[in-house]
Amino acid sequence: MCLSPVRELRTHRMRPDTFAPSHALGSFVAQRLPHNVRCLLAARGARSLGQGATVASFSLYLHALGFSGTSIGMILMAGLAFGALLTLIIGPLSDRTSRRRLLIGYELAAAAAALAVIITPNEAVLIAASTLAGFGRGANGAAGPFSPVEQAWIAREVDGEARRRALAHNATLGFLGMGVGALLVAVPPLLGHGYHQLASFRILFTLPLLSAFAALGLIAWTREIARARPAVTRDPDLEARLKRDENRLIRKLALTNAVNGLAIGVIAPLIAYWFLRRYGEGPAAIGPALAASFALATLGSVLAHWLSRRIGTVRAVTAMRIVGLAMLIGIPFSEDFAMAASLYAVRGVFNRGTAGVRQAVAAGLTRAERRGMAATVQNLSMQIPRAVGPVIGGWLIHRGEFRTPFVIAAALQGLYIVLYQRFFGSMEPAAGGTAISQADA
Repeated sequence: MCLSPVRELRTHRMRPDTFAPSHALGSFVAQRLPHNVRCLLAARGARSLGQGATVASFSLYLHALGFSGTSIGMILMAGLAFGALLTLIIGPLSDRTSRRRLLIGYELAAAAAALAVIITPNEAVLIAASTLAGFGRGANGAAGPFSPVEQAWIAREVDGEARRRALAHNATLGFLGMGVGALLVAVPPLLGHGYHQLASFRILFTLPLLSAFAALGLIAWTREIARARPAVTRDPDLEARLKRDENRLIRKLALTNAVNGLAIGVIAPLIAYWFLRRYGEGPAAIGPALAASFALATLGSVLAHWLSRRIGTVRAVTAMRIVGLAMLIGIPFSEDFAMAASLYAVRGVFNRGTAGVRQAVAAGLTRAERRGMAATVQNLSMQIPRAVGPVIGGWLIHRGEFRTPFVIAAALQGLYIVLYQRFFGSMEPAAGGTAISQADA
């Protein structure tokens, strides 16, 4: 008989090590992951290079083209909103069709969008390509609106400790790739080729183009096996109860994600633009600052796993998020770029670093046959509010309100911490347990 998610969590309380992530990098590679998982993780690492480059440069490119802060926010919103619409379609579809073909289609579309930006300076083409590929949104290497496909595929290939290790690798590779991509934005100025000409910005889209081709090759190398037919529940009452328990957990997750998504949207997609307007810095300084944030997030991932083993996942995430919240509040009150950039970078340890431990359990919220649907709800609940955020933040920054967006984001992050603890704190196993959430914050 299949256990409900709630009963499964209770069962795991008798096995403290079940959800206890490893505390050392060495144990991440102690066992070899399946071929498909290795390919998907490598594809995420490759994809994140291009995303890191556009996070550090796309809003600056739009500013150089003469777009206002509000317009920049609306362009970012269009990409996020289009991604949410696609997620609504693609997520449930992934439970019924080839995930490999869906991801190949995504990489082809991303490559076409990057190529279009490279070969033409037309602003309409730029906006259309950005809407399609989500340039500048920063998904830590996830496959945009196709991320439920990626997540469900990994969850299907491995379970237990192997799944947690795979998702920890997934988050870490995404952070590392984003950091390298953001750092590469600073290379042209170091070589004496600044961004005084708009063509210099377009050359940067070579990175997402090459990343898409690399990810395409890795996904094509996978070998998708036939799906096992889901187990049939003979008792209709049991089936109804299982769905009810699953749906209750997903609704709680959706609400916390919505609050977190709006908080992220107000600041994260516009941070490069904010650094430019607030301190007058360009890509040569902003790229390394963002790279440091992503690099430190990899250390945060290890810290989150170490803490969750000792104090439990809910308490670990809550504690780390509180520290991150304090740093978020300090950023807009920094007198110079070095201090603000340092706070933003170190905040990556405590905010982004929790992504892996939160994603690991989200994959186990439902049974396998509903995993694509659950991942869709999780992603939509973040993407839709996140799409609204850049318009608010861009409008405020354009008006010279450099502190207000951070105050709004901090208030929302505080509410997220309260809801997270309230909803999932009672489900915390006594030793080394876990909580439920999913976000590439």
